[in-house]
Amino acid sequence: MATSTNSLIRVTDVCKEYNGGSVHALSHCNLSVKKGEVVAIIGPSGSGKSTLLRCLNLLEQPTSGTIVNGDGRDITAWAPGDRNMGIVFQNYALFENMTVLGNVEYALKIRKDRKASAKADATEMLDIMGLSEHLNKKPRDLSGGQQQRVAIARTLVLNPDIILFDEPMSALDVDTRISLRREIKDLQKRFGTTMIYITHDQEEAFAMSDRVMIMDNAKLIQLDTPENIVNDPANDYVHRFVIDNLRAKVDSIKKYVRD
Repeated sequence: MATSTNSLIRVTDVCKEYNGGSVHALSHCNLSVKKGEVVAIIGPSGSGKSTLLRCLNLLEQPTSGTIVNGDGRDITAWAPGDRNMGIVFQNYALFENMTVLGNVEYALKIRKDRKASAKADATEMLDIMGLSEHLNKKPRDLSGGQQQRVAIARTLVLNPDIILFDEPMSALDVDTRISLRREIKDLQKRFGTTMIYITHDQEEAFAMSDRVMIMDNAKLIQLDTPENIVNDPANDYVHRFVIDNLRAKVDSIKKYVRD
């Protein structure tokens, strides 16, 4: 019988290797995420953060280790559709031949239990996202920020246990990123959604998350609250990669205000 855990998802000793084990993309990773928590994952390119996300959604099959859901069931080999996870990509991944409403409605129509109310539910979610006036537009007629809002609506309307964000704002300008960051936080509070959020922007990670996971060279280096990481970085790498970077941004902002 499956046993309950305190975590909505628990990753234990997960590894991902390529080329017969000569390339280690993810090395003995451990992560536990509670319901309603936002965990941001940061690290340089090639650190393993995207590989971890893809293993969670089974876009990549882990070489070893286990992924267990909140019911205590091992879902390591489950099909993506059975995991009740949503994913928001940086390139939006919208259907260009469908309208905004069609994109969000489509996600519901393939679910037998949601098909009857698909249009109403999609319309309501798009209204929540501030997109009511764009229902009949095609993605190409929207700004980048609006397209990403459609992608978030399409994912959120399915009520997944966890939403995975793969650098969702990297293609957006600064003002749009700040605005969308606030919207995502508001949505998370409104729906109590659990989020695992990959970003290359340390400032974004610290602003968005309850805990920050710092990776390097396919390994977890530190996982803690933003405050604890700032006050007690695990090693020199964390200090250089995060603390010095954040301090430089703060100093830059102060200089801009003074000038």
